[in-house]
Amino acid sequence: MPQTKTGAAPSKPERTGGVKSVDRAIDLLELLADYGGESTLSELAEQTSLPLPTIHRLMRALLSRGYVRQLPSRRYTLGPRLMRLGDTASRQFGSSTRPYLTRLADELGESANLAILDHDRAVYVGQASSSHSMRMFTEVGRRVHMHCTGVGKVILAQLSDDDVTQIIERTGLPPATEKSIDTMSGLMAELGRIRRAGYGIDDGEQEIGVRCFAVPVPGAPAPTALSISGPDARVTKDFGDRAVPMLQEFAAQIGARLDL
Repeated sequence: MPQTKTGAAPSKPERTGGVKSVDRAIDLLELLADYGGESTLSELAEQTSLPLPTIHRLMRALLSRGYVRQLPSRRYTLGPRLMRLGDTASRQFGSSTRPYLTRLADELGESANLAILDHDRAVYVGQASSSHSMRMFTEVGRRVHMHCTGVGKVILAQLSDDDVTQIIERTGLPPATEKSIDTMSGLMAELGRIRRAGYGIDDGEQEIGVRCFAVPVPGAPAPTALSISGPDARVTKDFGDRAVPMLQEFAAQIGARLDL
């Protein structure tokens, strides 16, 4: 067995051509996602050190497998094959965190939700329902605008202002209720408050009569938020004073679980 000299760091195994190609293909898919899911070869080349012929070869390979598709404009976009992978990954993501959501819902008596950033929306990947007859129910897999939901605003607060601006330029600020934030300056002010406080509130912004407290999940592989929601008659300010520290405690546990 080869020996390593004392005090010398072992050399890293050199990547083979096949592994490099996989790395580069994944980089291109992530760049496409950063561009909102659609880009040209030249735009991708500007963000990498790869020659244009190499990018073209990798994109053609991804195209043949359905991981990207080409529009009539010759621009490339993320392909439908990724949806199956994403759905499976989201279900597994939610499954591994469900025990935490169940405990949180049991302790606080309201519905617990977990959501992650998926392109320009927040998607719910896990929920544990309240035991009350009147309770909030959010379908796992549901995608929502981020400016008018507790989990969405907390997810946006984890991004840079430039990234937030780009997302809102693509999605706009469609109001869900009369309480929804409808200006960019209002949204940025709200995100600043969330960053300082460490939690966000949806006070009837997504659905009248519903209040939600949400916190970020540290260590998650993508911007993620944990929330507790219910009728505003039960989910009061006093409830929030008790719920937020518990949300942060469970979020830390979930983050440690996901960071394994």
